Amino acid sequence: MAEAQPISLGNAVAAAAASPPVAARRARRSLYRSYMDLGKSRLSAMVVVTTALGYLVGSRQADGIHFTTLLCTCLGTFLAAMGAGAFNQAIEARRDARMRRTQSRPIPAGDVSATHAAFFALIASIAGIAILCPGANGLTATLAFLNIIIYVAIYTPLKTVSTVNTLVGAVVGAIPPMMGWAAATDSLSAGAWVLGALLFIWQIPHFLALAWMYREDYARGGYKMLSTVEPTGRLTTLLCILYSLALIPICLAMTFLGHAGFAFAIISALLGAGLAVLSVRFAKSRSHADARRLFLATILYLPLLSATLVIDSRGKYDNMQQAPAARYFPSTDTFIDPSAPR
Repeated sequence: MAEAQPISLGNAVAAAAASPPVAARRARRSLYRSYMDLGKSRLSAMVVVTTALGYLVGSRQADGIHFTTLLCTCLGTFLAAMGAGAFNQAIEARRDARMRRTQSRPIPAGDVSATHAAFFALIASIAGIAILCPGANGLTATLAFLNIIIYVAIYTPLKTVSTVNTLVGAVVGAIPPMMGWAAATDSLSAGAWVLGALLFIWQIPHFLALAWMYREDYARGGYKMLSTVEPTGRLTTLLCILYSLALIPICLAMTFLGHAGFAFAIISALLGAGLAVLSVRFAKSRSHADARRLFLATILYLPLLSATLVIDSRGKYDNMQQAPAARYFPSTDTFIDPSAPR
């Protein structure tokens, strides 16, 4: 029989004062981490970066940076992205449990229920849109709502049906920089669409390399990825090369439209060429190691390109504001106004 411990008022007070807060802190920390994992916080943070990119470049075409608007845009975007990610995990919980890469997520691990995750997703999504609408504008909030719908109602179920899901997922990733542009200008001009196209194209080699690395895992989960339906890897690697090369003219379009300068044109071309070289290497070997190199290179590519674009972006009040397009193509006013000189 265990020896009874002496009871004193001091020990009782100390136990009552110390134990509950420690347990509560552990519980809160565990729930916080579960929420962060449910919302794919790292991916959501990258979404915020691309949104901020759109805002910073777009603000040069407007009346400058409004930090309150930028903060609300970033916070609202983060919550909306967290909500979409949590909805995705609530729907895919059973498939996540089959995959080694995802079986430790909060729902398969038993940390939270699918119902709990769906409730969190709903609250985060509503909060994100509620912040974006007054904090930025209605256009930005509408784009966020549209993105959640595409991600949850189209992309997520399509993953088990067709390899087209990769392109739909790329659309989801293309919208955030357009949201940032819309928050800065309350419009979607040509620059916003080019930024969206840039993010769309960037995601293809990024995700195809990831899907090749985890092709066996995706097959266990029952997902229709290009790497699982076409196991030779020929089409996967060919698309990596083509989309990496396509990044070069898309980036040059920012300079052509007058939103970036010569430095951005050169650096973006070099970065795109670097991805293309790694894609060719991946195509020759089709190995896990070269797929990983390409995947990591795409991660490095985005912040380098974004920083260059922000530094070298041009505004409408800039002395070098005139777009190269204006030098080669006459103004539309020439064709609309009969009195204009021809």
